[in-house]
Amino acid sequence: MSASDTPEAPLDVRVIRGTPTEEELAAVIAVLSAAAAAPRPVAAAPATAPSGWQRSVRSLRGPLHPGMWR
Repeated sequence: MSASDTPEAPLDVRVIRGTPTEEELAAVIAVLSAAAAAPRPVAAAPATAPSGWQRSVRSLRGPLHPGMWR
């Protein structure tokens, strides 16, 4: 293991109950390290309220086509 493979912050894992084997501890530490190193999703930008021009479009009627007004 080289210096570039070591995590930036030490991982603090404590066994509260039971006696896990070395393989079980290694598996848990590998999963926790991968989860800690995974990129976090970027939150979507909040939706902006429609402007006054966008809101007023709803009150406009559709175009008249020949024969529709009869």
